Amino acid sequence: MSEFYRKTSDETLESLEVNRKGLNDSDIQQRREKYGYNELAEGKKKSTIQVFFEQFKDFLVIILIAAALISAFLGEIESTIVILVVIIINAILGTVQHVKAEQSLNSLKALSSPTAKVLRNGQKVEIPSKEVVVGDILFLDAGDYIPADGRIIENASLQVNESSLTGESLAVTKELDPITDPEVSLGDQKNMVFSGSFVTYGRATVVVTSIGMETEIGKIANLLESAGEKKTPLQVTLDQFGKKLAVIIIIIAILIFGLDILRGRAIVDSFMFAVSLAVAAIPEALSSIVTIVLAFGTQKMAKENAIMRKLHAVESLGSISVICSDKTGTLTMNKMTVQQVYVDNRAIPHDGLNLETPLEKKFLLMSLLCNDSITTDNKEIGDPTEVALTNLGEEYQLDELVVRDEYPRYGEIPFDSDRKLMSTVHKINGRTLMITKGAPDVLLNRLAKIETANGIANITEADMKKITDVNGEFSKQGLRLLAFAYKEIGKNQVINVQDENDLIFVGLTAMMDPPRPESKDAVENCISAGIKPVMITGDHKITAAAIAKQIGILRDESEAVEGVEIEKWSDEQLKEKVKDISVYARVSPEHKIRIVKAWQGKGNIVAMTGDGVNDAPALKQADIGIAMGITGTEVAKDAASMVLTDDNFSTIVKAVGNGRSIYTNINNAIRFLLSGNTAAILTVLYATLLALPVPFAPVHLLFINLLTDSLPAIALGLEPHNKHVMKEKPRDVHTPLLNRGFLRKVGLGGLLIGISTIAAFTIGLQDGHEVAMTMSFATLCLSRLLHGFNTRANESIFKIGLFTNKYLWFAVIAGFILLHLVLLVPGLQGVFEVAPLTLGELGTIYGLSLMPLVVMQLYKTIFVK
Repeated sequence: MSEFYRKTSDETLESLEVNRKGLNDSDIQQRREKYGYNELAEGKKKSTIQVFFEQFKDFLVIILIAAALISAFLGEIESTIVILVVIIINAILGTVQHVKAEQSLNSLKALSSPTAKVLRNGQKVEIPSKEVVVGDILFLDAGDYIPADGRIIENASLQVNESSLTGESLAVTKELDPITDPEVSLGDQKNMVFSGSFVTYGRATVVVTSIGMETEIGKIANLLESAGEKKTPLQVTLDQFGKKLAVIIIIIAILIFGLDILRGRAIVDSFMFAVSLAVAAIPEALSSIVTIVLAFGTQKMAKENAIMRKLHAVESLGSISVICSDKTGTLTMNKMTVQQVYVDNRAIPHDGLNLETPLEKKFLLMSLLCNDSITTDNKEIGDPTEVALTNLGEEYQLDELVVRDEYPRYGEIPFDSDRKLMSTVHKINGRTLMITKGAPDVLLNRLAKIETANGIANITEADMKKITDVNGEFSKQGLRLLAFAYKEIGKNQVINVQDENDLIFVGLTAMMDPPRPESKDAVENCISAGIKPVMITGDHKITAAAIAKQIGILRDESEAVEGVEIEKWSDEQLKEKVKDISVYARVSPEHKIRIVKAWQGKGNIVAMTGDGVNDAPALKQADIGIAMGITGTEVAKDAASMVLTDDNFSTIVKAVGNGRSIYTNINNAIRFLLSGNTAAILTVLYATLLALPVPFAPVHLLFINLLTDSLPAIALGLEPHNKHVMKEKPRDVHTPLLNRGFLRKVGLGGLLIGISTIAAFTIGLQDGHEVAMTMSFATLCLSRLLHGFNTRANESIFKIGLFTNKYLWFAVIAGFILLHLVLLVPGLQGVFEVAPLTLGELGTIYGLSLMPLVVMQLYKTIFVK
């Protein structure tokens, strides 16, 4: 696209081959063929069936499919059915999550206004916005959504809210003149309007320069399409885990097969037994358990104002090492608020005015009278800076409508972007006064006098210097300033712009969009948890830096940069510099994605928060996108993994703590499952090496894997939140699940359970093979249930609280009952291939099953501090 903001309005019309009378039918047809319709292109979508089958790409799922096929080949139909049901349920859950998540472009399209007012064939007509073409003369009024990008050719005090594109909360006052600055960000192209923004004040005539995918919002749509979905750290970890587990199981199966051959067993029998053991060693229920734990986690977080749109993203929260946060509406209130007032040569906090002092009351009345905004019935209508003044009046129980009724407006000169002033006429205490407000740099040049508590006097150079110094000091703090002045005029005088001179200065207001009260604590909590908070905003550098300093994100000015600086850096340069930058101002959507990618390139897990259309691509690119639920656009919500229903930054910190706890709990559940499977393998190895009969029937291992193991594993996934997790650094996502420490814990637990099971099998052999199998099955099952208490935490259960996880107690009791139904009910004994046991044999099973729990808890009590 040509840089139309550099051209005059006439040059723009000429380059687009159109005049101020608009297009005719022939022009429209030619342009429609050249540029197409004013709509966003939609990328090719995957069908629901495609998405469903893609769920089977997961490596652990592939292993389970292989296990199901082998089970069917061995004649174990019940095992095959159970495994396939587990796989299909997981695929359905994954498909539902995916279909819900892919609606971003539809929301983008819905942003476009349904109609547009254009000049066609010399007449003003209203058409569907889809039919707007490049070169159309477009009319804009207050309240209109802008349907396309365009260059302003006539301007009457136009102000446009572009926060959804730029992130800047204030409406932009538009201008007509060309811009000569060589480096101009989107937010500073003040003679242009952009699709998706809306008019808050004034009116304008615009020539359309871009439509559809060529608009700024269209470029965001392209970015949204190109921003790739990534696997969460948990998905990556489970993939790696599945591959390593498969290798280990294959090695064990080959070893068992070889030992059986050496013992002289038939090759077919040896192969079948080795394959059965391999199938039993796979934790079939793992995928379901992880899904269930994550689902419970999402429910808990929803109660704490964080809605997870993508299930696996729950755990990603715990791995976050960088949070890139939008400023407006996320860290701030998204509401202009008066912070300071400068009256009578002194700065006064917004809540420190004394209405008993005539000058301070006069200043407050002037700010309500020279003002068009209204706040009523919890609605705020008008320019945000004027609304801030109205709210200041309400702090002192001054209703703007009552004040304006008492002092009616007899004349006005509306705000003009060229003058940067507004004036109104009122009768106050029998005098006709013209009140003028505006930008300090303009108003100060029109002053003749100053009013203080000592009365009205000619303004001196010292007075001007003091006002200028205060103005500069407030500006450095990121505050937006308005100056107020007045003068007495004739009783029936009709004012014009020439009257805005020889004014009497009264004071200044300094306002800003202030930080949320809880933002500072939330930032501190992030830093103590080893997470770097970064502010990325479309707002000005001074304002962004001021807010960032207040809440603790910025410590030194050198840590703040603007988007135009980022433009000069290559991706590699940005990657090198990114760790030293805490604030990015005046950035575009492309910059946001580059910043997120730079952090990801350094091996970080990145969260991005935001609420505008401009945030959506970066939300999707981030490892976890976090959208604001109240102020957020639908586009941002659809692109995000998580939505905050209270728009509270501190909710993210709670969510990170929950994410860390969930990962720890899933890790413990996997350790629990593998410890039990290790014990079963050790028992089989023992029997094979000593040429003893098989210690388990296939149905025994199926019963343990899918019934008595699943409930404790789920219960471990629901272990209560541990506050200590937020005192630790984010976990290194590159550390594999099957690391040395993890394997050591699995091996120790498996060894203890294995010793008990082997002892039970050996004792049972004295009464025959069926009793031995029953005793080894019952001991393995019961000791695995009790091992759930060992895997709750690194500390002893007495230190973390014996009864703090009620779910685990329920799971162990339920497993105990299920086991005893199998052992004691005659009808079930035949189905599960168990022999009747004596009381003595049951007592032996109980004693041996308790042994791993007692040994492990003694060790933790003595050695783990």
